[in-house]
Amino acid sequence: MVLLKLLNLLAPLYFLCLLSVTLSIQFFLLLPGISGETSSTLSFSGFIHNSLFVVLLVNVLGNYILTIWKSPHGNAMYAETELSGKPFCHLCARVMGEQEHHCFFTGTCIGRSNLRSFVLFCLHASCSCFHAMVVGVGYISESISLSLYDPMTFLRLLPLSITRFFSGTLLSSEMLVVLMIYLWFGVGVACAAFCCHHLILICRGSNGQQFHTAEIRITNGKENLQRVFGKKWLFAIFVPQPKNK
Repeated sequence: MVLLKLLNLLAPLYFLCLLSVTLSIQFFLLLPGISGETSSTLSFSGFIHNSLFVVLLVNVLGNYILTIWKSPHGNAMYAETELSGKPFCHLCARVMGEQEHHCFFTGTCIGRSNLRSFVLFCLHASCSCFHAMVVGVGYISESISLSLYDPMTFLRLLPLSITRFFSGTLLSSEMLVVLMIYLWFGVGVACAAFCCHHLILICRGSNGQQFHTAEIRITNGKENLQRVFGKKWLFAIFVPQPKNK
């Protein structure tokens, strides 16, 4: 229990540190390198990258805040012996209901009230990581004159960068970008997996416990998606907003 509480504190701190480092690298290294070109085509490309970065940043932070703000409320009055075998979150001190689990990166339970914000947070976090990775790969390929058209070059990038860094031919900022490229890739894949996993659970109308015990209740997937995301789901993808009851 102590380890779970510690993880519940460290995971949001890890997310905030990753976000801060990503913002610093984007603002001071990647985006200025794109916008500083003289070609009109590259200037337009820089405008697209800057706009996409701002949109993703607003949606990641907005949905992250909404996930915490709209989290299911706990009730410390429930005793573990009074739950009759129902799932109980010890960290939030509440009975867990339909489609709920505890997310350590937000430090709260994910339920009906904030499930849409959590799924959209995973979606935009994944897109943001992949966008930063693509821009970072372009920055590194230009800095160290390395072509990354061959997929195997991505696997050789880290050992090659470490060798050049200790030999003094690679700057510390460039080495940081290389390390962050692999971190962005891992976090992006994880967020995409969380997003797809919850979309499948929503379509099946089952919660996490039912899914793992193979007690899946088959319902209309379209109705389940509409129940979670609401009628204005398309607008919510681009502008973070709380879901109306």
